[in-house]
Amino acid sequence: MVPSGQLPQPPVNAASPFPVEIDTLALADLARDPGWRRPVLLERDLLVLTTGGHGDAELDFQLLPCRPGTLLRVHAGQVLRCPCPQLDATVVRWDAGALRGLEVDPDAVPAWRQLAGEDEDAVISEVSQLAVDCVRHRGVPGARGLLRHQLAVLLLRVALTGEAQPAPRPEEDTFRRLCREVERDYQHTRRVEDYADRLGCSVRTLTRACLAVTGRSAKQVIDERVALQASRLLAATDEPIARIGRRLGFSEPTNFGRFFTREVGMSPGAFRAAREDPPPGQVVRPRPPVEAAHARPEPSRSLR
Repeated sequence: MVPSGQLPQPPVNAASPFPVEIDTLALADLARDPGWRRPVLLERDLLVLTTGGHGDAELDFQLLPCRPGTLLRVHAGQVLRCPCPQLDATVVRWDAGALRGLEVDPDAVPAWRQLAGEDEDAVISEVSQLAVDCVRHRGVPGARGLLRHQLAVLLLRVALTGEAQPAPRPEEDTFRRLCREVERDYQHTRRVEDYADRLGCSVRTLTRACLAVTGRSAKQVIDERVALQASRLLAATDEPIARIGRRLGFSEPTNFGRFFTREVGMSPGAFRAAREDPPPGQVVRPRPPVEAAHARPEPSRSLR
């Protein structure tokens, strides 16, 4: 088992001329400060395996219960906050290109899963060996293939745990295609018509698919993605509010302010201030993003 909160450490002066695509670290090493007063905006993909303690992790403003055996799948660009000092976890971290050419879909891993029994033992074994090899073979060019395949096996093993998922319905396939397009271009357009043109279907088809999967219209799905990104940047960075609005396609700060207030229920400034000093045990958050709402357990003690 991975020792609680302890990971193999690279030797001093182990600087490598080779890029580190895959590495492991302790959960506490992700935080900017020991108290996790602010969430961390992540630049790389993660698997987080809880090894000790009990508490809630906050992923994209959703509280997720964690105890030994809990596994979180965190995507680059999401925000993570783990203010529970008693919570220990091992983090596996990788670059986007680390799995290129391998037959593994990292998106097949759910955002939250509680492992138990043989599944937990197998995943712990995979994570432990990967942690050891990341240190033992640090900077060794020939080890790149080993680490890539170990990560692929770990992700495949996690994806195969739990109940088998049924084949997606046509509406679900259309919805997922829309989400991929929105992810690529939400900073430039929020028009449903633009996405319908790219996907070769009608606005009505997109709206029908979104309503079937989420109960929300295509326009709401797009706007919620923009509001989520704004919330991430407001909570995890000191970037000026007007600049955040411009990054998200709003030419005027007032337009951004009205949009954010409509989606989240408070102004950008109020949201940032509330996030800097949240009430104990509560989370100030936007509406859950539609994909996250279907992938994660019901959040607890949340405050919109």
